[in-house]
This record gives sequence, structure tokens and C-alpha cells, in this order.
Amino acid sequence: MGKAAVARAFEEIKAALAVLNAEVDGAGAVPFSAADPLAGLADGCLEILAGTREVEAGIAGLKARAAVGYVESAAAVAGPDVPVQAQETAVAAEIGCVLALGPRAASSFLVTSHAVTATLPRTLEALQAGAISWSHAVVMADETACLDPDGAAALEAHFLDPDAPDRARGCPVGQLPAHRFKAKARTWRERHQAGSIEKRHAKGVAERRVEFRPDQDGMAWLSAYLPADQALAGWNRLTVAARGRQGPGEGRTLTQLRADTFTEAILTNGTTNDAETRGSSSVTEGAGAARDHGQSPIRAQVLVTVPAFSLLGQTDEPAMLDGYGPIPPSMARRLVAGGAGSFYRVLVDPRDGAPLEIGRTSYRVTKAMRAWLRLRDGKCPFPGCSNNSLDNDADHILAWANGGTTGISNLGQPCPKHHKLRHTTAWKPTPATKNEPPGWTSPTGRHYQSEHQDWEPPRWPDRKWPDGKWPGSVDLVRHGASPWEDALERFLRAHA
Repeated sequence: MGKAAVARAFEEIKAALAVLNAEVDGAGAVPFSAADPLAGLADGCLEILAGTREVEAGIAGLKARAAVGYVESAAAVAGPDVPVQAQETAVAAEIGCVLALGPRAASSFLVTSHAVTATLPRTLEALQAGAISWSHAVVMADETACLDPDGAAALEAHFLDPDAPDRARGCPVGQLPAHRFKAKARTWRERHQAGSIEKRHAKGVAERRVEFRPDQDGMAWLSAYLPADQALAGWNRLTVAARGRQGPGEGRTLTQLRADTFTEAILTNGTTNDAETRGSSSVTEGAGAARDHGQSPIRAQVLVTVPAFSLLGQTDEPAMLDGYGPIPPSMARRLVAGGAGSFYRVLVDPRDGAPLEIGRTSYRVTKAMRAWLRLRDGKCPFPGCSNNSLDNDADHILAWANGGTTGISNLGQPCPKHHKLRHTTAWKPTPATKNEPPGWTSPTGRHYQSEHQDWEPPRWPDRKWPDGKWPGSVDLVRHGASPWEDALERFLRAHA
């Protein structure tokens, strides 16, 4: 036992790595496939990659536990006379040297390790089992840092407990890239954490700023910290303007055109010009239209899904801004009251909050159906893709020529890159439903689930309806008259 056991275990790991490296080189004792060695090697390399991911996760869990164990043991050895801050600096420096990390990275690693081992038992269990990566564990630690123990446990259960009543649907957390998991975890936290999103948003608005940061090669970053509706409206406007400048004679990429359009706007009279430079925004166009009465030739559509009671001020449930996530209800109400030129009334199932099915018997996909696709999918449904740009393609899963219908259950909205992948390679989408985007099957036959929206039933306010009664157990989907729609109609007429 002791050091000898540790040394022996690592020698066995190194020996196993030598075997796996030989297999990758095709020099193993037995080929993956005697009938087709090349195809067998390709499939075998994928198996090695999958196994490596699990082993790396287990190693990451071991590193976290070893780091915390060292910190606790070193503190006991140092005794109570050593100042706490000095001891923390000392152990962070030691771990940084062992792992070749800088002081800041070492401290961050220790903070995450302590959170995972001491307060996030499901995360540690999933990490040790190889179900999630260290990057996922970092996200979990970051997103639960501001929550009380019950809130942290609830967030963990939602994403990691398969038996949780409100567990996340669709692609398992460990199969999502960490940045996509972060987006989903942030959305859940904004919906459920104690404290008002309005207060936190007001604090953020007060801290709005523009920052300048030098970079290499004569370049620099110029960034702005803004309310989400304004930032997203600006981004979408830049995208639409850049796409409008593309053509056969334009050699610049979309990214370069965005940068050049932005530069022209802030370095010329574009900052004071009226219609050409103002952000077009509304419930379906972005933000700022309530403060901007100029007419813009560019209209970048952005969806805002607002729970009916939140729209009426009866609850403080956040709304969802397409391409961003939860926003304060006051921002959503301002966008609605600002006078959207084309407001889609999004009907959702009051039992689970999912959009309801719509369909069409002709080939053409209407603007309304495209909006519904964006509500269902939130982004390109290809695994790991974050593209929620406004020009994602509406694509028939079962081709129209092969009998496919133009209904939500037979449509996906891949980004141009993955739409092209579907039609030029053996990657194929799998069937979708009214609430679930299509998954994908790779050329090797492996199936990958798509990320699903975490729809939730709308929250009901504590107060009763103005007439003194609630609709009770009436199913609003089947009931002829909807108090939600009636109240929304009254609200829109009052702010027309």
C-alpha cells in the first residue's frame, strides 16, 4: 500500500496506454476487423476516443479529490498558528507547481475541486463514472456558486438524476459540449434561483460599460456590456447588414463584414444617423424599439416568449429571448408594448410549456412556422452547434418528394453548415416530434441525441382572475375560450 501501490497503479496505467497507442497505430496483436482492416481501425479509433473520454473524466475526479485531500492534510500539518490566507497561498502554489498551473488557474482549480467534492455529490459521482467531463463539473460549480444548498441540489438533480420528476429532457448532459450545458444551466438557474431577476438586471444595467483590451499583432478588442435585448438587437442587425453586403464581387467573409460594418458605425456619422444605424427591435425584432421611433430598412426578427401572467404583471417569471435566454419580465413587457410589427402569439401547452403542433399541406414553410421551429429547437439541432442565426434553414426531414409533409414534426432548422453536411455526406437527421428536434445518425451508424428545450409549465400568480375566479381545472388547450388569449388581447389593445 501507500506510495508503492500508487506507483504500481500508474505503471499499469502507462502500460495500458502503450497498448492503446499500438492499437491506434494498427499494430495490435489482433486487428479490429480481419475482413476490412481499414474500416475496423476507423471504428476502433472511435471506441478508443469514447473510452478515453470516460477515463479522462475519472482521472479529473481523482485529481479533484487528491487536491482537496492535500489541502486538508497540509492544513492539519501546518497547525492553527499559520494565517489562513498564507496557508491557502502556500497550498495553491504547491498544487500549481505540481500541475504546471499559474497561481490564478491553481486557485480556480482548488475552488472547483472543493465545490465538487464537498457540495456537489451527484456531480462527483457522474465525473467518477465518466458520464460528464471536468468542463461540465466546472460549469456545475460555477452555476451553483450563488445558490443555497437546496437550490444547488435541485439544479444537480434536474440535470444528473434520471429519476428526478422534472429532469432535463433530450441529450444527456455529458453528451453536450460544456458551453451548451452552461447555457442550459444558466437558463434553469435564472428561472428557479431565489431572488428577483429584476433586481439583478437593474444592477447589471447600472454596470453597463464599453471595454478596450489590447491584443497581439496590432489588434485589440472593443466590447460592450449591455442589456441583453440591446446587445442581441445590435448583433442581429450587424449580421443582417453583413449578409446584405455579400455577393459575387464581395471577397470578405461574413465575420469580416460584421467587423467592418461595426467599425463604420462607430467611427463615422453612423452613430448619429437616424434610420440607417438605429437598432430595429420589437418582440420579433430585438430591443430598443420603444426608444427608437426611426424606421429602419433592415428588420432582424428575434422571438420573445413571454408567459401570459408575467406579461400582465401577475408573476415575475422570466421571459425567453431567442438567442440569449431568460430576460426580466419588465424587458419583455417593454418589447411587447413597444409595438411589434409582426407579433406571433405563441401558444404553449399549459401542462408542460411546450409549443403546440402546427402543420401545412403545401411545400412552402411560412414565416410563422419558421418562428415555431425556432421556439421548439432554440438553435441548429446538430449536436453541439450553437448557431441560432436568423437564416437557419427549414429542412424537411423526410423529403417532400418522398412523401414528407410540411409540419413541425417533419421539419428541422439546421444552420447552413449542417444543412450542407446532411445533403453531401452520410450524416442524416432522425425523426422529430412537435416538442423534440431531430437527432442525428453519423456515417458510422452511431446515434446522437439533439439538445432539447427545457420547457416548463407557466407559473400561476397567487391572486385570482379579475372576476374573482380561476378557470380551475379547465384544459385551456381544448377549451373554446382562453383567458390567457383574452387577457393578452386586452393588454395589446391597451398599448397599441
